Amino acid sequence: MDKYYDKAIHIMDEVNKVVIGKRDIIGKVLTAILARGHILLEDHPGVGKTTLALAFSKAMALEYHRLQFTPDVLPTDVVGFHLLNRDGESSQYKPGAIMCNLFLADEINRTSSKTQAALLEVMEEGKVTVDSVTREVPKPFLVIATQNPIGSIGTQMLPESQLDRFMIRLTMGYPDINSEILILKQRQSMNPLDTVSTIACKEDIIRMQNLVDEIFVHDSIYEYITLLVGQTRENPLIDLGVSPRGSLALMNMAKATAFLNRRDYVIPSDVQSVFKDVTAHRIILMPKARVNNITIEELLDDILHIVKPPRLINRKHRA
Repeated sequence: MDKYYDKAIHIMDEVNKVVIGKRDIIGKVLTAILARGHILLEDHPGVGKTTLALAFSKAMALEYHRLQFTPDVLPTDVVGFHLLNRDGESSQYKPGAIMCNLFLADEINRTSSKTQAALLEVMEEGKVTVDSVTREVPKPFLVIATQNPIGSIGTQMLPESQLDRFMIRLTMGYPDINSEILILKQRQSMNPLDTVSTIACKEDIIRMQNLVDEIFVHDSIYEYITLLVGQTRENPLIDLGVSPRGSLALMNMAKATAFLNRRDYVIPSDVQSVFKDVTAHRIILMPKARVNNITIEELLDDILHIVKPPRLINRKHRA
């Protein structure tokens, strides 16, 4: 385990060369990758969302494709199509952009709902079906999608049922002053992506994902996750709470967090550290909450305060 833990830390170090001052975001993206999840980055243009995806693909030797989503992008651009041969009887599959290890869906909210649905189906199933023929996507496989929260003209926002397919939603935010100065200096003489070294191969990533699967979760942690999620369904200010898919995402993210903290078992702080990233985009507030300027983040902070974590005594977490 230590060998792969070291590789994970070195991957973050390499990405941090390019995405400066965002170590926490880099860590959460890697956590989602190890938990076999997909990531939604919602932020303003130019803060490094595409650069983040490129740096991860290079550090992990992943085949990378990027598709700029616009209203004229078709589902076949994503999943591919069959092209008839000259004999008119046989056909050849032409892969779509999704057939890779790391797919960047840039500005996913600017394409049609049909194209969004085609992408989200592959994200859920891990397979591409074209003309009744099903093909597995390469392993490992992950999607990083971006959304621009401003400029709503010509956009098709993802409905809540589709947002639920993303394991986490993150906001990168602007860099602090020192980080931005370093970015300006760095770009004067080179492209920082050229400095990113390959730390792991595809097989290493799959092995790390398998190690995350083996992380021990005590019954009291299962109960803690269930109680946290249950509060989102019972809160009178929340119209739509977190689904069972969200509970699974929270558990898997907590296990990956434990791995990145060099542990083979989950503790309550692993759950707490990713709770808002996993659940905020799955929740719809009641009108009275919005009228009173109550945010989802405030409600989630209250839930973390209300639900007391279990007291775990030993390494195998017997409460």
